[in-house]
Amino acid sequence: MKRLEDYVRSIPDFPEPGIIFRDVTTILQDADGLELAINQLRDSLGDLDFDVVVGPESRGFIFGVPVAYLLHKGFVPVRKKGKLPCETVSMEYDLEYGNAVIEMHKDSIKPGQKVVIIDDLIATGGTTEAIIRLIESLGGEVVKICFVMELAGLKGREKLAGYEVYSAITYEGH
Repeated sequence: MKRLEDYVRSIPDFPEPGIIFRDVTTILQDADGLELAINQLRDSLGDLDFDVVVGPESRGFIFGVPVAYLLHKGFVPVRKKGKLPCETVSMEYDLEYGNAVIEMHKDSIKPGQKVVIIDDLIATGGTTEAIIRLIESLGGEVVKICFVMELAGLKGREKLAGYEVYSAITYEGH
């Protein structure tokens, strides 16, 4: 039986020399890989008490929605600025070269709701840190954060200190 990491395509020297790009699309293209990824994320939640799954576009949607569905939970999308139609709350965060803004609907998280964040990858942790701030600004409580892959060498987990973090696959480099 294959392990989840067996479905990940590694591309050397992309986007620059010395970097190994971990391609999650090869997990998605294979029915067994996709099932394995979703099941591992679901299983990592065990019998955790939570109300809703939050995922950032676009890969957080891909992995978060099936987990929410399987566990009979709602799903809240986090989008790039200007993509949501109703009143939003927003958070600016730093990228490697510049910054970005993400948004959630203002009514998407109710005070006291317990939230699980699901995404495909943690690298530097900046996006997830911004999502946590958005959820908490709405009165939600982040009870777990789940990733398909983690690039441990970029130390993103350090930005998430104080939160329970799960990664199905951990790569030591960046």
